[in-house]
Amino acid sequence: MKAVAGYAPYGWRAKIGLIIPSTNTINEVEFCRLAPRGVTIHTARATATGEFSEAYFQRLREAGMHGADDLATAEVDVIAYGCTSGSIVQPLDEIVSGIGTRTGVPAIATAGAVIAALRALGVSRVAVATPYVDFINEAERKFLARHHFEVTSLHGLGLGGTEAERRAIGRVPPEHVYRMARQVDRPEAQAIFISCTNLATLDVIAAIETDVGKPVVTSNQACFWNCLRLAGIPDRIEGYGRLLSECTNPIAGPPDA
Repeated sequence: MKAVAGYAPYGWRAKIGLIIPSTNTINEVEFCRLAPRGVTIHTARATATGEFSEAYFQRLREAGMHGADDLATAEVDVIAYGCTSGSIVQPLDEIVSGIGTRTGVPAIATAGAVIAALRALGVSRVAVATPYVDFINEAERKFLARHHFEVTSLHGLGLGGTEAERRAIGRVPPEHVYRMARQVDRPEAQAIFISCTNLATLDVIAAIETDVGKPVVTSNQACFWNCLRLAGIPDRIEGYGRLLSECTNPIAGPPDA
């Protein structure tokens, strides 16, 4: 192999592969904003149409596997399945193992990254804000309970049932995300989890943490943090929550998935 085969002019520390639903316009933008020097983001889109249902998420998962194949040809160091609801409604462990087996690249999924993030922060009681319809909210509540987290409260916007509504999630203003977090917060909650990779959250995480006095975990923030740590990058990133600025501890993923 020629010497140039080992070169990486921009992703010389790590190349992160990201699989997202084709309607998602937020995840890759937030990953790129968070990326430190020497880390690059490479995205594959998974197309699935129709209303939210078990069948929809199965089609999304299958399309995501083809995206993983494409990302592997770019010699990425980590592959993330960037869909929170998709890695809750479909079996998380099968998604992660399926990507890893077919590509030979270490893989994670957003739902597992959230569990790892909450464990890293040492919390067990969490308030949850989502843009989702009821059946996904209920699946998320059960998922968190299965991983030993008590959901103290949950508020959803009722979006995502149609393809148009899934696109609309990406238009929710960060200022409204802030208000959602304040609405769902409870004194007994130790952290706030804001779910969905198509929800813009980066610009309000710090303000929420300051105003409620507790850590905030979001889908994209947690998934990016997990990608960095899996790639062996310990950087502390300021301005986007305690998870990225304080938690350099090893990943404590969901072995009980």
